[in-house]
Amino acid sequence: MKIGLLADTHGYLDQSIFKHFAACDEIWHAGDFGTLELVNELSAFKPLRGVYGNIDDQHIRALYPEDLRFTCESVDVWMTHIGGYPGKYAPRIRQQLYAAPPKLFISGHSHILKVMYDKKINCLHLNPGAAGKQGWHKVRTLMRLEINGTEIKNLEVIELLGRG
Repeated sequence: MKIGLLADTHGYLDQSIFKHFAACDEIWHAGDFGTLELVNELSAFKPLRGVYGNIDDQHIRALYPEDLRFTCESVDVWMTHIGGYPGKYAPRIRQQLYAAPPKLFISGHSHILKVMYDKKINCLHLNPGAAGKQGWHKVRTLMRLEINGTEIKNLEVIELLGRG
């Protein structure tokens, strides 16, 4: 399964995303879509999984949950917008995360690209950074990865051109 992963678009959809995600089977969005039009564009292109973020309105919150836990191939995945990262998980999810850790934990919100392995709970944490133009980040980013059985592999970080 080839996955295109992004977050924090804040209503801006870079058209190069369609090229970068052309070979992907699914797109996963870790929150702060920004607009329903953006959701519709992505979901018309590829199957879309996502969670709502703190800026998303009631229409997006009606379509997507705050937390999404699912199995992709044989990998237990948990995606949430405000999740923190290893050693600094968000208080809302920390206890549950330690009690039943997934193999792959995805969050957005910080606009900071992170790839970290949490040895304490044997879990890979990904934050794809921000693909939109709104926010303090200097480089817009997204990720591609593959899940094959129990393996997460071929992770790529993609930098999008232009910030402003």
